[in-house]
Amino acid sequence: MIDTHAHLDFAEFDLDRDTVVQRMHSVGVNNLIIPGVSPQHWHKQLAVAAQYQTYFALGIHPWFCPENVDAGILALTSKVAALLECPRFVAIGECGLDKLYSATWPQQLAFFEAQLTLAKSVNLPVIIHSVKAHPEVLACLKKYQLPRGGVIHAFSGSVEIAQEYIKLGFKLGIGGLIMNPNAKKLLKTVTELPLEHLILETDSPAMTPINVTEKRNQPANLVLFIDKIATLQKKSSVLISEHLMSNAMQLFDL
Repeated sequence: MIDTHAHLDFAEFDLDRDTVVQRMHSVGVNNLIIPGVSPQHWHKQLAVAAQYQTYFALGIHPWFCPENVDAGILALTSKVAALLECPRFVAIGECGLDKLYSATWPQQLAFFEAQLTLAKSVNLPVIIHSVKAHPEVLACLKKYQLPRGGVIHAFSGSVEIAQEYIKLGFKLGIGGLIMNPNAKKLLKTVTELPLEHLILETDSPAMTPINVTEKRNQPANLVLFIDKIATLQKKSSVLISEHLMSNAMQLFDL
């Protein structure tokens, strides 16, 4: 299995990162993708990815948009060019739009469009953060038409919204929210959608499943989501695990 979205570089893991990785391996999660969030975070992110030989993405998250848009885009473009030949560099992102951070909306939009342009130019998929912004994100994706598509991270929307993304070549990242019985829209979507449109992620250390006592999420929790999807789709956990692993490998060319 692969956790397609885990911020293993974040400070929450500084005291016991080795143990977290060992636990992940012990339950069959053999690798993960660390998304990028900002120029200030890249150095540590890349060091952690190198230490544990994990995959990584490079991007600027809507929560961390630098004030100087041109300088931020230049920094990202230069970093991507320098790392493009690294086999563990698999995507652009985490990028996107978040209406809960409305004060930075103009910068978010500028960085998002720049990263879609970059993803297209280097032929990589994108990892997209979309909060209260599906119409705007969809409009951008229709405008840029990325050949490699990508993933809508932490998807929680309806079947109808899911199908709009699928038409554009995107998969849906399914994580801890699926364990919440009140996430009725997401549960319906995962029950009804064919498996080829889903990939697994934890968003560690955030988005801890409701049924886990430890406050911090971690990649080992991925196995819980497989069992839940198996229950919803009335299929075996082994089939779910194999199919979603195959989806991730195909999307990120692993």
